[in-house]
Amino acid sequence: MEKTYEIHNLGCAHCGSKIEEAINKLEGVDSAVLNFQLKRLKISGEHSEGLLARINEIAQSIEPDVEIVPSSGKKKHVREHEHSHEHEHEHEHHHGEHCGCGHDHAHEHEHHDHEENSKLEIAVLAAGVVLFAAAIAVHRLTQFLPAAIALYAAAYLVLGINVLKATVKSLTKGNVFNENFLMTVATLGAFALGEYAEAVGVVLFFRIGEMFEDIAVSRSRKAITDVTELRVEEADVLRGGEYVRVDADDIEVGDIVRIKVGERIAVDGVVESGESRIDTSAVNGEPVPMTVRAGDSIMSGCINISETFTLRATATADDSMITKIANAVEDASSAKPKLDRFITRFAKVYTPIVIGIAAATALLGTLITGDWQKWVYSALTFLVISCPCALVLSVPLAYFSGIGASSKLGILFKGGDSIEALGKVKAIAFDKTGTLTNGSFTVTRITSAGSLSDEELLHFCGSCEQISTHPVAESIVSYCRANGIHLTEPGRSSDIAGRGVEAEVDGRTVLCGNMKLMQEKGAELTVLPQTVAGTSVYVAVDGRVEGVILVSDEMKKTSAEAVKALKSMGIATAMFTGDVPETAEEVGAALGVDTAKGGLLPDEKLSELRALREKHGSVMFVGDGLNDAPVLAGADVGGAMQTGSDLALEAADAVFISSEPMSVVTAKKIADKTLRISCENIIFALVVKAAVLVLGLVGHPNMWLAVFADSGTAMLLILNSIRALDTKKYR
Repeated sequence: MEKTYEIHNLGCAHCGSKIEEAINKLEGVDSAVLNFQLKRLKISGEHSEGLLARINEIAQSIEPDVEIVPSSGKKKHVREHEHSHEHEHEHEHHHGEHCGCGHDHAHEHEHHDHEENSKLEIAVLAAGVVLFAAAIAVHRLTQFLPAAIALYAAAYLVLGINVLKATVKSLTKGNVFNENFLMTVATLGAFALGEYAEAVGVVLFFRIGEMFEDIAVSRSRKAITDVTELRVEEADVLRGGEYVRVDADDIEVGDIVRIKVGERIAVDGVVESGESRIDTSAVNGEPVPMTVRAGDSIMSGCINISETFTLRATATADDSMITKIANAVEDASSAKPKLDRFITRFAKVYTPIVIGIAAATALLGTLITGDWQKWVYSALTFLVISCPCALVLSVPLAYFSGIGASSKLGILFKGGDSIEALGKVKAIAFDKTGTLTNGSFTVTRITSAGSLSDEELLHFCGSCEQISTHPVAESIVSYCRANGIHLTEPGRSSDIAGRGVEAEVDGRTVLCGNMKLMQEKGAELTVLPQTVAGTSVYVAVDGRVEGVILVSDEMKKTSAEAVKALKSMGIATAMFTGDVPETAEEVGAALGVDTAKGGLLPDEKLSELRALREKHGSVMFVGDGLNDAPVLAGADVGGAMQTGSDLALEAADAVFISSEPMSVVTAKKIADKTLRISCENIIFALVVKAAVLVLGLVGHPNMWLAVFADSGTAMLLILNSIRALDTKKYR
């Protein structure tokens, strides 16, 4: 059983990872995933009566003001989610006293309180800066130390009172080595050594850094909550002969829903009457509005921008596309990549090691040189940089931002681990039908042997194919009807699996199918022109092949562009299809893929994929059919077009809402950038912190550098992480 909880007043990413680890050790908990950005906790296992109290006890022993409560309803959560986080701004990042606004606090009060807290935060920060500046001026201009110390102390208390309170609360809970305790020891130690400016500077930049952190996390969080807010609360539904306003959750399959101009579509459906244009950009990232008419399928979440129309619901609100997207994005933001899990494990050993180095530096340095003040000061600088929050927050924030950006562009990753895996992919293989092509067959060429006209050839073939449900057969019948070709009901008939059909039409024996059928039935083959890419349907009348009808599947508009873009990125490309090898080769050549293989069964596709992996490395497969599920699951990364089968969507790691191949290129760009940003963050943070440690060990300690290595680095890394949100660079 899985249950979701909301987390209030959690301001430290490192503390969040500690809480997650501790909850995972509880008996009856199969897995616990804490999402710091969304302030959400998901627990799978036995939810006993005392579990909530136990996890709150654990959380508060690590960060005293944290409160974990059961998640509210989806829609209520969507409306309140962002405000609740904004309301916590003062408390989360400065670990102050609990705000006192319970989980069920009225929504209108939350927004008002947020505005008041923001104003108070700015006022407090401004007051602290003014006092700090005054202290520096008095110290340097008047040399009157008592007055300067008093001003430094006042500035310190204004800026750092929440840190001091949180430290006291942590100590009462037995949680010593957290960022508040380390910051308190370092700054009070600096005061004791007479380094007043450094002490106040540390808490000032600590507070500024956390403001940047709050802004960055809120911005990346908005990318996720924007998607969840696309769900519609109410709609006009036809009930008893008139339209009434009902809750979207009450819409049933088959209901007629009226969509007015400017309204967002509440549920998936088929246009019942009317014609309009809809804005689909929020759902699939496509900027060009789409015209819809009676019979067209449309997805929820789109906006009607032209004329009022009605649709017949084909899904309930919970089963509609926009709800699936919202749930997928929220779930994806909780799935952690390997790099994130590594950083969490690294953080567990990093802080104790640095604290150990600090203690050794103070003790050994003093014993060797006798200059205790210098070496204690050096040890204090180590304490400032010993908190790994910059890494613990910035790495998952990069993936969180990547998920947010991709969702805006109609790409749904099933987790940060999926983005990470795609960033390592060196080859991408595509299915053909429905992936690189539209999957809708049409007659593209008619070649007669000369005895029959094109119309007569179509008459015999179309009449014969009426008994078959094969897509190729249906396309020929549809083509005949659309072009006014008269069809007659066949007499004696049989559908020959894997070959074609045989029927009696107008008293003549007609065969329609592939070359194998012609050969098996001994049909006389006349010389026919070479066909181009497509499925060739041979038509034999009374034992003689009278012509060939070519049925082709049109390429998607971005297929060739996508292959070209991937190859320019150094990605090997391939196409694996169940279509005949000749068609596969011709389509592959037209698109420019490196490898094209046809006539493949699902297990053969998987074998070809493994061979591609051995040659190039990590590989992605993109498909849409029921038979693609095995190879999607067997690939390092599986991608599925949204128009594909449910099994393919379930097996895939990424789903492309627009179903265009260029979405694969966009996804790869997002993955590459996200992985690159994460690595940049790790390298930069470790190099800077190591440099400050080395300077301190060789006798050149500087607390200002330590402040930069901690709060300054955190600001830079967080700003670097949210670069992944910029969707313009992926188009």
